[in-house]
Amino acid sequence: MNPDFCKRLRARDTLIGTIVSVDSVPIMEVLASSGLDWIFIEAEHAPIGMAALERLIVAAGKTPCLVRLPNHEPTWIKRALDLGAAGIIVPQVNTVDEAKAIVNAARFTPAGARGVGVCRANAYGYAVGEYISAANAGTAVIVQAEHLDAVTNASAIAELEGIDGVFVGPFDLSASMGLPGQLDHHDVNTAIERIRQAFANAGKPAGFFGSTTDAAHKRVAQGFSLIACSADVMLLRAGATALVTALRER
Repeated sequence: MNPDFCKRLRARDTLIGTIVSVDSVPIMEVLASSGLDWIFIEAEHAPIGMAALERLIVAAGKTPCLVRLPNHEPTWIKRALDLGAAGIIVPQVNTVDEAKAIVNAARFTPAGARGVGVCRANAYGYAVGEYISAANAGTAVIVQAEHLDAVTNASAIAELEGIDGVFVGPFDLSASMGLPGQLDHHDVNTAIERIRQAFANAGKPAGFFGSTTDAAHKRVAQGFSLIACSADVMLLRAGATALVTALRER
């Protein structure tokens, strides 16, 4: 939970983060202390389980973490939030019913049916009432749109109470359109814009990944406000490559 971050997210302030996919406390501590607005923890494609997720969220300190979950399972949603994540990014959300189920799992009554237990997020039981009263407003629930069906249903999903925004997954989206990896294709860009516009019409933010700063600036100019730029492994590779190149040139 992070009420201040959620206020900025819902206000569609530009929020700059990066992806963490390695279970490394030092890497997380370095990135979290670098001035980023948020951290995208990759639990969908990276081998990050609950124990690793706890380590990373603790290591991030006051820097808000959004966890991209591996699936829609309510248990994953509940446990990620119980660990203290500022919110979740849920992959492959294609229908209104799927989005409603996610809200139900992520929000406490009366907005949902999230279970209550002793956990890190409520100070291990010492602040249960305070946490429950603040968590619905202070928790970000982001759906990931990465299929043609999600484009079709984008407006209806965006209008749902309890959904705070969308993060576009262009690679899977392009594949679902029969254009795998063709991110510059007119039809793919049109679909991306339809998603962004649907959420903008609902007054909600849209997010995107930029592999470089130029790519990130491009998406901000297009109206995306939740930006994940580069990733831990990409930054490490870039730094190592630059080091080797500089040493060999002299």
